[in-house]
Amino acid sequence: MKIVLAGAGAVGTHLSKLLSREHQDCVLIDDDDERLSGLSEYDVMTYNAPPTSIKALKDVGVAHADLFVGVTPEESTNMNACILAHALGAKKTVARIDNYEYLSPDLKGFFKDLGIDSLIYPEVLAAADIVNGLKMSWVRQRWDVHDGALELLGIKLRDTAEILNRPLRELSGPDDPYHVVAIKRGGETIIPGGLDELHVNDLAYFMTTKEYLPYVRKIVGKEHYEDVKNVLIMGGGKTAVRAALTMPNNMNVKIIEKDLARCEKLNQLLAGSGAMVIHGDGRDLGILEEEGIRNMQGFVALTGNAEANILACLTAKKLGVTKTIAMVENLDYVSMAEGLDIGTIINKKTVAASHIFQMMLDAEVNNLRSLMVVDSDVVEFIAAEGSKVTKKPVKELGLPFGVTIGGLVRKNTGMLVNGNSQIQAGDCVMVFCHEQKLHNVEKFFKQNSLW
Repeated sequence: MKIVLAGAGAVGTHLSKLLSREHQDCVLIDDDDERLSGLSEYDVMTYNAPPTSIKALKDVGVAHADLFVGVTPEESTNMNACILAHALGAKKTVARIDNYEYLSPDLKGFFKDLGIDSLIYPEVLAAADIVNGLKMSWVRQRWDVHDGALELLGIKLRDTAEILNRPLRELSGPDDPYHVVAIKRGGETIIPGGLDELHVNDLAYFMTTKEYLPYVRKIVGKEHYEDVKNVLIMGGGKTAVRAALTMPNNMNVKIIEKDLARCEKLNQLLAGSGAMVIHGDGRDLGILEEEGIRNMQGFVALTGNAEANILACLTAKKLGVTKTIAMVENLDYVSMAEGLDIGTIINKKTVAASHIFQMMLDAEVNNLRSLMVVDSDVVEFIAAEGSKVTKKPVKELGLPFGVTIGGLVRKNTGMLVNGNSQIQAGDCVMVFCHEQKLHNVEKFFKQNSLW
């Protein structure tokens, strides 16, 4: 597949690294030579020119591109570049935007006619993850499949868990209501077998179905965690706005923002939402105490400073907040933040890159998510008629090492998968891939695959 990326910022750079790992034919265009020079160690061709230059687009072969992605900081540049790329022959185009109005389903056909196949708004995607995370205070990471027919839960295990220090084969057999698909222990990711055990401070990833969520909560010892009703957000940027506007009605939201002009703007943007805007510095312990931090169950740090977000979450934890979420844009800080046990980590560029990356696969994919903490991807593949995955039981498929099928959704019903399970055409299959090229996995789900 030939892919052209416009913009060597955070999202474009991260995508380039992913594509380099997948050995895709990729070209990255940017008018800043210094940004491009930082990608010299990756197997990606770079081109120094404005992304809206027709000559540049022709020079990099956009006429033969399977996918063109505009991810510069400027919305208008991204949209114009996509329109030009489409006119020059690119098969599919994606533009990063920052205008929420454009995401209206009614406008999808309008943008398609212009030559823009898909729009991504990273702050909206990040906000959805934040809200989803707040709905379960006892879970570090959560991913719903088909409106919760299946659930993937990342849970930090404490000494209150009743499933510690016992082989998994004693805990979770073929007919049990959950599977453990991965374990993060220290700096190591383990794809567990029957003899592996769960230990205190492991971050364990459970696959289960909606009806068994209370059971999983019990066995991991999290029944005492309060549900989130009061949320304090530090930082009033776009992500905070989208999160506040999509928060469930049973959650009360306060936003602390130190810039007075931004506070006034927030009051306009959030009018009618019920969210309260506070002018102040969220790093100030006195202000946190004044705003009732000890009565909060959720604390979300969304400033542009990763260090400030991490420290603020640590402070909130010490003050008794159950659920803390930090925006950490610098990927170098992610492992450190996880080691400090600050709670859930959100990174806009990986969320956006995951959304774009699924468009690069030939098999039908409903969703894809990169899990930074465990260096893994979780993908919802649709099994095509005649595909390899439908021809034999799971245990006989010969899946690559590091690949686990955790569950599937069939006719809107979620079910777990074991070695004897037979996948059918049309099933939505949840696949967990650790350090494995996705193109090695998708061939199992493509139509008319041959053995």
